[in-house]
Amino acid sequence: MKIKSLMIPDPIVITKEASIAQAIEIMKINSIRHLPVVSKKTRCLQGFVTMADLRLGLIPSMVSDVSLSDVMNKNPITIDPDEDIEIAAQLIYKHKIGGIPVVKKAKLVGIITESDILRAFIDMMGILSGSSRIDVEIGDDRDAFNQALRIIQECQGDVINIGMTAQESSKRVYYFRLSSCNTQTIKGSLEKSGFKIVDIMG
Repeated sequence: MKIKSLMIPDPIVITKEASIAQAIEIMKINSIRHLPVVSKKTRCLQGFVTMADLRLGLIPSMVSDVSLSDVMNKNPITIDPDEDIEIAAQLIYKHKIGGIPVVKKAKLVGIITESDILRAFIDMMGILSGSSRIDVEIGDDRDAFNQALRIIQECQGDVINIGMTAQESSKRVYYFRLSSCNTQTIKGSLEKSGFKIVDIMG
């Protein structure tokens, strides 16, 4: 899934000539936490500012010459609209940031936030739709994985998606998300074949 299908296109922006108080007011009115700073005519990205940045700069700006340009991040992490969502998720996690400006040829074309990415992963995993889940300890044996999958399908389990623990382990757990079904029947069949069931839902 590409960033351009998830990003907020043409986001609310501000120029560096605006005051810190004006930027805070824009954020409050629009219920946003990130504000790209762009040039007036070309809409080229010049910086990125968060509500936390603005609050730190508000009082100093009242008693001295502190401007929006002083508190904004002048070299924010950016991403191309044609990048995959996984890249944005990695950047947000690694750098502990809440949003990323989406830039094409230096021009701001959108913004993507941690909420957008979370919503996308929830949709892909089918978490909000009626579903069941069965977590099976399988390890790294591909034949065992194929056997577990076959048992689930033979028990009329309709697999929506499959996740697994990321760490290398001889006891890797696979998470089978299924259309709503009787997981007890599947659990019994898997256990009869020697599989350990870690958890079930539904």
